Amino acid sequence: MDWTTEEHEVVIVGAGQAGLSLSYYLQQRGIGHLVLEKHRPLHVWRERRWDSFCLVTPNWQCRLPGWEYTGDDPHGFMKKEQILDWLAGFERHVAAPVRSGVSVTRVRPVDDGFELQTSAGMLRAGQVVVASGGYHTPIVPRWAERLPAGLVQMHSEQYRSPAQLPEGAVLVVGCGQSGAQIAEDLHLAGRRVVLATGNAPRCARFYRGRDVVDWLADMGYYDMPVHEHPLREGVRDNTNHYVTGRDGGRDIDLRRFALEGMQLYGSLLGLDGSTLQFAPDLREHLDSADRTYNGINASIDAFIAQRGLVAPPPSVYQPVWQPEGERTTLDLQASGITSVVWCIGFAPDFGWVDVPVFNGRGQPAHRRGVSSQPGLYFLGLPWLHTWGSGRFSGVARDALYLAERIEGARSRPPIIRGFLLAESVPPPRIS
Repeated sequence: MDWTTEEHEVVIVGAGQAGLSLSYYLQQRGIGHLVLEKHRPLHVWRERRWDSFCLVTPNWQCRLPGWEYTGDDPHGFMKKEQILDWLAGFERHVAAPVRSGVSVTRVRPVDDGFELQTSAGMLRAGQVVVASGGYHTPIVPRWAERLPAGLVQMHSEQYRSPAQLPEGAVLVVGCGQSGAQIAEDLHLAGRRVVLATGNAPRCARFYRGRDVVDWLADMGYYDMPVHEHPLREGVRDNTNHYVTGRDGGRDIDLRRFALEGMQLYGSLLGLDGSTLQFAPDLREHLDSADRTYNGINASIDAFIAQRGLVAPPPSVYQPVWQPEGERTTLDLQASGITSVVWCIGFAPDFGWVDVPVFNGRGQPAHRRGVSSQPGLYFLGLPWLHTWGSGRFSGVARDALYLAERIEGARSRPPIIRGFLLAESVPPPRIS
C-alpha cells in the first residue's frame, strides 16, 4: 500500500480503555482519527484474566468517559464476566473508528507528522497517541528453560483455573496482585501451593468501618499528581499492593496462608541441578508488607483524628505466623511440584516507537503523557499523571487532557485519505 493514499489527522495505537477513552473525546471535538488495534478492542481484559478474577477496587471507581458504573453495588467488586459486559457496553457507547488485527511495527517522525509502518501497509498521521499500555512482554527468567521438560510452566496471563494444571504441588512465583490472588485461588481449591515471595506491599481491604479505597479517596490520594508524590516518578516502578475483592472483599494475609499449609519462601534465584535456590529474605518481605499495611492504616487514623470523624477504634496488625528460619533450597522432585505459574509481571516494549523520547530503562519520558516530540503522546501508563492513570478511575481525566492538547496543536485542516477537509481550524483550547 502506498502511504500517500491514506492519511489521518490522529492515529491512536491501542484500543484498550485508554485508546477508546481518547476516541470518545476526539469525536466530541470533531477531530478525525483512526484507532489501530493489534488484536481486538479490550483484548487484555478478555485474554489476560483468570476465571475467578474480580476487581480489587470498588465498582464506584469505574468511571470511563460517559460510561460510569450505574449498578446497585457501588461498593462491591465486579467479577470477570460483569467487567466484560460493562466494557462491551463502553465499546458500543464510544463506537470508535477501530481497525482490528493491525499491528504497528514502526512509528517515526517525518516533516509534517509521522509515518507508521503497519501489518496492513503504510499510514501517515499528523499526531500519534501510543495507548498500548505499559505491560507488553511476559517476564519469565531465561533459566526457566532448564526446568524439567515434564514440568508445566505458564505465565499469569495464561492462567485460568486450578483445573488447568496437573495434579501435584504448584509453585507460584511472585506475590504482587496477580501472584497473591492466583496463589489464593489455588489454595482455596485445595491445591498444595509453594509461593516464592517478593517485595510487594499489601493493604487492608476494610479499616475502621470502610473500604480503605474510600478513605484514601477522601484523603485526596487518588488526585495526587506524580510530581507531588514523595517518590516522584519513582512511584511508577512500584509493585501494586496485594488485596482482593473476592467474595465481597478481604485482606490477603500470606502469614495466614502459611498457617493453613501454604509453603512460603523468599525470592526465587535460580536452579542448581534439580534444586531451586531462594534468597533468605522471606521474613523481610513479610515484615515490609506489614509495615506498609499498618502505615496506610495509621495515615487513615491521622485523617480521622484531624477531621474529628466518628469511626470504629483503630487497630494495628500483629503477625499471626512467623517463619522459623529461612529456607533457601527446595528439591523439585521431593516437593512434588508439577507446575509453575510465573507472576513476575511484564516488561515494556516500545521498540517500534522510533522516536528519541525514552529514558535508560526503555520507558517513555513525558509530562502527563506529552512527550518532547511535538505531536507524540502516551496514554494509559501507570502513574502517567495520578494513581488512576492506568485504571478505570483516572484514564478519562488523562484522555480529556490529551484531547485538549491535540485540539490545541492542530496547525492545519484534518487530512483524511489524502483529501483536505474544508473547515476552519479552531483556536487552541486552554487546558
